[in-house]
This record gives sequence, C-alpha cells and structure tokens, in this order.
Amino acid sequence: MRAALIHRYGGPEELSVETVPEPEAGPGRVLVDVTLAGLNYADLECRTGEYLRFPLPAVLGVDVVGRRREDGRRVVALLRTGGGYAHVAAPEAAHTVEVPDGVDDEQALGLLEQGATAYGALTLAGRLRPGDAVGVSAAAGGVGHLAVQLARELGASRVVALSSTPEKREYLLSLGADTVLDPADPDLAGRLAESGGLDLFLDSVGGPVLRAGLAGLAPFGRLVSVGARGGVEDAFTMGELTERSAGAQGFWLKHVLTDRALFEGVADHLFRLAAEKRVVARIDRTVPLSGVAGAHRAMAARETIGKVLVDVHREE
Repeated sequence: MRAALIHRYGGPEELSVETVPEPEAGPGRVLVDVTLAGLNYADLECRTGEYLRFPLPAVLGVDVVGRRREDGRRVVALLRTGGGYAHVAAPEAAHTVEVPDGVDDEQALGLLEQGATAYGALTLAGRLRPGDAVGVSAAAGGVGHLAVQLARELGASRVVALSSTPEKREYLLSLGADTVLDPADPDLAGRLAESGGLDLFLDSVGGPVLRAGLAGLAPFGRLVSVGARGGVEDAFTMGELTERSAGAQGFWLKHVLTDRALFEGVADHLFRLAAEKRVVARIDRTVPLSGVAGAHRAMAARETIGKVLVDVHREE
C-alpha cells in the first residue's frame, strides 16, 4: 500500500510517500480500507516528536474514514498510535464507530475527533449549562469552530470567539458567535470580562491567551484547557482561582475513548446533529498524499479554517 510517513522526527520535509506493507489486525483491532484521513494539529507535534514518539519509520494520522474490511461497513476511526495517512489502517475496534447513512464521509471525519473533543470539553469538563456565556480560543480551528456551534446547540446565551485574522473572525460571526476578538488585543482580558465575564472559557492555545481567559471569567466560571502541553507561562496559583471562585480543568479525549459507552454516545449525538445540519464541519481543503507536507506547513502557519482532509488514493 501507499502511505505518507517519516523516518526521523523534524519538519514537514521529513514526510515522504512510499510503498509499505499493510498493517496487521492484531488482537482487538480491525482493518479499515481508508477513503480519507484527517490532518490534525497533534500530527504536527507527533512529526516533531514533541507529543507522542512512535517507533520509526512511522505513518502519522490519527483519524480516518473508510470501509471496515470484515463487513464492508462505512466507519470512522480514531488511531491513538497513528497510521492514518495510508491506504489501510488498523484501529482498535473499540475506537471505531459506524457512520449513519445521513452523514457523508467528509462530515463524519470532520466531526468525530475534533467534535468529540469540543463536546467533551464543553460538557464533561466544562459542565456547560443553558444560559452560560462561553469563550473559545483558536475558534476557527478544527476543534474551535465546532465548539462555537456546539455551545450554541447546548444553550449558551453568548459565545465569544477568538481568532487571528479578519477572514476567520468574519467566518465565526457567520457561525453564530456574538462577539469575535483578536487574541493579540492588548486588552484581551478586559474585553473577555465585559458584560459580566465568561462562565466558561475553552482554551487550546495556552500562554497569554489562557491567562486572559482566566482573567475574563465571571465568579464561579470555569477554564478548560484542551491540548495545551503546559509551560511556565501557563502557570497560575490557587490564589488566583480563589480570587474569582473559579475552577480550572484539563481535557483529553483519551478518557472518552477508554469508556466505550461514553464514546458511542458522544459519536451518536454528533452524527445526529450533523444529519440535521445543526452542526457542520468546515472542510478547509482536501490534499493528496503528496500534499501532506504542505498541509502541515499551512496548519502550522494558522492558514487553515476548520478541518483538513487527505485523499489517500491521490498522490498528485
């Protein structure tokens, strides 16, 4: 089969398209003939070795949609150990869900990984309640643009979306965001604190944006961090939380995947919303295998809006 892989950790130039053996379906795994693979920010960090370090050479890619070989059913799957940028993937059976007829491949793939992250961060970690004011950083990204839509679906009274360019901010207004802000605004914390502050701030950026989100919380507000690896600039004290009667929590999709009933329930909810067109994953672009490196560069430069897909059967 053909796959995009790395032989060493580094920049996008380390990705190459080669012929490699098909993976084997070991215990608890199934083979999926891949139609499309997803490109996620975590892939960039896996490529550099900053996030997960796979045995090399490694095929990257943590989500795919295709046909389960054993029965031909259309499925979408998450791959915690990579392997998505290929003709065939071998996800764990427990991390695979069937796609209902009312949802196409692009929407299924665009929704599952990022949508489950957004939904879990808002509801499981953030305990979003109807009437809450919600802020979302990196709101035009794969997780963020779905979080904006889901917050509305879940009854948020006000959604404040952060994004770096006028084009992205205009797009977020079209999704139903009430206010859009530039994360580089020197008075970001003050802007977030307007109208009584936020009840919930969902952050995937860290650093000054995370701290501005904390400062913009209303009393009893909650800060939820998704995907941030942490650092000195992210640190805050219990005293800062106490001053605001605020809470802070991290969220990692791994803990949804380890609960099969929870994972299926979240997937079913997302697919129902997709079938009714109440939540729509924006597909920024679909690239061939040979375009994966360029797509990595575009995502690193914050040039993408929504989800990037890889057509694994195209090389040019």
